[in-house]
Amino acid sequence: MAALPAEVETIPLSAVQHAVYCLRQAALIHLERLWEENIFTAQGDVLHALADKGGSRGGRNGRRVLSLPLGSARLNLSGVADLVEFRPLPGGGERPFPVEYKRGKPKLHRADEAQLCAQALCLEEMTGQPVPEGALYYAQTKRRVTVPFDAELRALTEATVAELAAVFASGVTPPPTPQRSRCRACSLLDLCRPDTVARPVKRWRDQTLARLLEAR
Repeated sequence: MAALPAEVETIPLSAVQHAVYCLRQAALIHLERLWEENIFTAQGDVLHALADKGGSRGGRNGRRVLSLPLGSARLNLSGVADLVEFRPLPGGGERPFPVEYKRGKPKLHRADEAQLCAQALCLEEMTGQPVPEGALYYAQTKRRVTVPFDAELRALTEATVAELAAVFASGVTPPPTPQRSRCRACSLLDLCRPDTVARPVKRWRDQTLARLLEAR
């Protein structure tokens, strides 16, 4: 499989999930390097511990590779797939089938699906094989949800990558949107405030801490 040059600075695959959920959240995490733990992120860390061990083994669906590095030169993407099953084809060869582990259960938005689709786009470029579908495994339901990579999902994924590329190139974090129900589950809720629209959140946080220290 082809690989990206090590010196190329790429968009993380995880940023695609963050950006579909909230473009501002993606910028806070990947541009301003802010992160806060909450119960949801902790559960996700535990779930990914198994995949992070890496390795390859056989299975009923063919060869299984854990923690597989992925990349796309066309989309300037890179990251690691939790699991890729390389399923044998009737005429020889293998077809990649990415599987992403997620906490909770299937969601109404398409953030998880777009992240998985981004993995598929990387796999197609790396292997030269079409990747028509993959799966999301949810810890709460303990079931896989098959995700077809149709034209609509591929368009959403590529448009999101383009948005991320523009944000990263500008170095400007998008302003906050009116609060939505998904904001309550965001670990960055306390850092994402309307009064920080005109300046990066990190600068606001550092200045606030400095004022508090001076007042002691």
